[in-house]
Amino acid sequence: MILDALLTEALRSHLPKIVEPIELVASLDNSPTSAKITELLGELDVLSADINVRFDGSAERRPSFRITRVTDPHASVTFGGVPLGHEFTSLVLALLQVGGHPSTADADLLDQIRGIEGTHRFETFFSLSCQNCPDVVQALNLMSIINPNIEHVALDGGAFQDEVAAREVMAVPTVFRNGEKFGQGRMTLEELVAMIDSRSSDRAVEKIAAMDPFDVLIVGGGPAGSSAAVYAARKGLRTAIVAERFGGQLLDTMGIENLISTPYTEGPKLAAELEDNVRNHQVEIITAQRAERIDPAPRIGGLHTLTLESGAALQARSLIISTGARWRRMGVPGEAEYANRGVAYCPHCDGPLYKGKRTAVIGGGNSGVEAAIDLAGIVKHVTLLEFGDELRADEVLQNKLRSLSNVTIVTSAMTTEVLGDDKKVTALTYRSRADETDHQVDLDGIFVQIGLLPNTEWLDGTVQLSEHNEIMIDGHGATSVPGVFAAGDCTTVPFKQIVVSMGAGSTAMLSVFDHLIRTPQDTNVSA
Repeated sequence: MILDALLTEALRSHLPKIVEPIELVASLDNSPTSAKITELLGELDVLSADINVRFDGSAERRPSFRITRVTDPHASVTFGGVPLGHEFTSLVLALLQVGGHPSTADADLLDQIRGIEGTHRFETFFSLSCQNCPDVVQALNLMSIINPNIEHVALDGGAFQDEVAAREVMAVPTVFRNGEKFGQGRMTLEELVAMIDSRSSDRAVEKIAAMDPFDVLIVGGGPAGSSAAVYAARKGLRTAIVAERFGGQLLDTMGIENLISTPYTEGPKLAAELEDNVRNHQVEIITAQRAERIDPAPRIGGLHTLTLESGAALQARSLIISTGARWRRMGVPGEAEYANRGVAYCPHCDGPLYKGKRTAVIGGGNSGVEAAIDLAGIVKHVTLLEFGDELRADEVLQNKLRSLSNVTIVTSAMTTEVLGDDKKVTALTYRSRADETDHQVDLDGIFVQIGLLPNTEWLDGTVQLSEHNEIMIDGHGATSVPGVFAAGDCTTVPFKQIVVSMGAGSTAMLSVFDHLIRTPQDTNVSA
């Protein structure tokens, strides 16, 4: 059985939502993946009378299967490989949406997709362990279902290793359009539409410009920002949240086992739940936008102005900054040049692309050691480099790492350069801090796991920052600027944890409420 009891039950609960008959047509070869596709489609066939399965497909790329609406063959998507793991949800949504079940995406955005002209044939390479890939796969699937000018094929890189190598796919998700590389990494539906539709940005600016001032404007859609938004809405404040995308670092987090009352969850699932929670409240949600600067209110009780990189601007009586943090880069020659061409920051996403190859992990903390352990089960060899004299990970992780025969641990190692052949990474060099000798490690991939940097560069000169560029806050989440508050990993809060960020977001919002009821509104300013 390809589908276990839990997945089968999930399908039984969702497939009755199909309102149009669909056909699954497989194009197969003699590979083990074809056998799995045959088994998967056979199991789907018996779960719904609205699904018909055929195994006589003539698609060039094999093994693959196409999901098509019988009454409208343009409404279709294609999967190359077996979309389980993190892509199981993509499979379920594809079955439902091809089967006529409506998308929950914004109605204006759906109309915009329907209006896209030209020919757009997309191919997305994903890995089953990639938590970022489903967003891209599901977005392009939806676009191909509702617009006949758009086609999409989602490909499991593990099932098409030769094509991955030939097309130099070294990170997932990687998207091609009409045969040319189009994009890489996590992209939301809004971002993908903006990349295709040149008028998208102008329309977004026009829409934002028409918005009246808010009581509170929250910048950032991670745990802190989401918590603040829910608390604000429940206080009856006119609230908006601005974010590039919901989730923040959660989208790069796999297992979460220390969130109180939740024995286990995964980052993308928690991010989706946070977004749903916010959307169920009276909150204006503005995504696919990046903050550029803040112009504080000229007087107490006035309006703060947030300008976005798109050129749009929003005003509010108070602000909460919750822009989180990002992966720290090594800052060595060659790192930027070979990013996504052998230099990666998410071992769960990109690790499967390095099956049977030699890799390195930079960083000996919990994240680095966990990455090395995971990679050791996939790749030929892992070299872990730690700058300090000893590993910093928990002892249980260190013991597991040292038990693995295909791992080399090097401490007191300062990475000095990433080397490549202009196409991909071929080696790295490091200096031993113990004896000042230089060394080269020949390899195919480097996974950087050396901590986080706060996303605060855009605030320089606006609010007071610490020596580590964190926003300095007091016990109420207040910054150095009256009416501007901050919460989460971008601040001086000592512990960077999901539950801490959630609490910090609610604390900042309650402080905002207290600030607003005690501060008379400046009626001499105009919106």
